[in-house]
Amino acid sequence: MSRVGLKPIPVVDKVTLKFDGNKVTAEGPKGTLSLELPEGLTIKQDEKEITVMRDNELRHVRALHGTFRSLVNNLIVGVTQGFVKDLEIQGVGLRAAVKGKTLDLALGKSHPILHPIPEGLTVTVTDNTKIKVEGIDKQLVGQFSAEVRSFYPPEPYKGKGVRYVGEYVRRKAGKSVK
Repeated sequence: MSRVGLKPIPVVDKVTLKFDGNKVTAEGPKGTLSLELPEGLTIKQDEKEITVMRDNELRHVRALHGTFRSLVNNLIVGVTQGFVKDLEIQGVGLRAAVKGKTLDLALGKSHPILHPIPEGLTVTVTDNTKIKVEGIDKQLVGQFSAEVRSFYPPEPYKGKGVRYVGEYVRRKAGKSVK
């Protein structure tokens, strides 16, 4: 039994939900998002909350129940508050800049890395080393942040690289002299 899937989702006054068959569309102050529910899941709406319900007890439907409850909740949170990921670059000579619709990363390679910013995301760079990724789609914000981090993940010896703010990088001891 899914404990997450059974929790009701509170609906804020600013959010308008539309149901078209298995498609859920949330419209709020930050924008509009939609999600297609798989077969076997339905949504029941009360006055101030919605619940994701299962039509049957098949294994694959039970597996998707909690996941899609969280995805519908992320729709509502995204159109009201949005999502933010903060990254930081550590290391001498490593920097970033936003140039139009691309993120220009100088990460110690022989060439600059030009990473296109997807539609729906806002990327800001402060102090040439702090990157802030904002958007209403949680998956898109997380995916873009992970791609930027993957260009130069933090290395364990000096700690140089791109990391999330607050991420702990376990350090290793260097070579010892005999």
